Amino acid sequence: MFAKIRIACTLKVLTGLHIGDSNGFSAIGALDNPVIRDAYTGDPMIPGSSLKGKMRTLLARSRSDRGTHLPSCDNDAEEIKRLFGTPGNKGENPRVARLQFSDAFLTNREQLLRRGGITEVKSENTITRSTSIANPRSMERVVRGAEFAVEWFYTMDDEKDLMEDMKLLAEACRLLSLDYLGGSGTRGYGRVAFEGFSVETLLGEIPVSQDALNACFEDVNGYAAHDL
Repeated sequence: MFAKIRIACTLKVLTGLHIGDSNGFSAIGALDNPVIRDAYTGDPMIPGSSLKGKMRTLLARSRSDRGTHLPSCDNDAEEIKRLFGTPGNKGENPRVARLQFSDAFLTNREQLLRRGGITEVKSENTITRSTSIANPRSMERVVRGAEFAVEWFYTMDDEKDLMEDMKLLAEACRLLSLDYLGGSGTRGYGRVAFEGFSVETLLGEIPVSQDALNACFEDVNGYAAHDL
């Protein structure tokens, strides 16, 4: 049995979010660390690769007894490799991911502009203890209250794994809600929450009801979030 399933939700920024732009050029007087932006609208965005990498890492860490020293992707738990894919090695062929991550784009631009802006600049300073030399820098952050439309597309090629895969995605969302997205998370950046989940079968048939799929994400809505 084959099917394509769309999982959609809103990612809400709870504390300033910084996912950096890889462009190394910085003009005089420009920000030291700007956020990545959508080339079409100029608004901040969340690359699908950032979500995928963070969520996979958190799942791998939750199943590892090695602390922060995680195994390579090829040595992840079977359920993680099945959902996220593997590059392959001498002992295992590459495996295509069942879950496709889309870039997430801002949805409440006008609301944020009325409140003062979409991003903010946070000035920071690091001081070398031995020399007392200061190293000031400026960090651009997406403001608290920003909302992004998140979409995943799931390929069901084995119906017996469907519910387990959906529950694994929900677990990854809960783990991310308890951690952070982007950079400088240990300094308070990047707390996020997921809400408004919707699961829809776009192609083919599934062995369970749509309500059963949506139920997998019920306890993720607003998980670990505080009111804005």
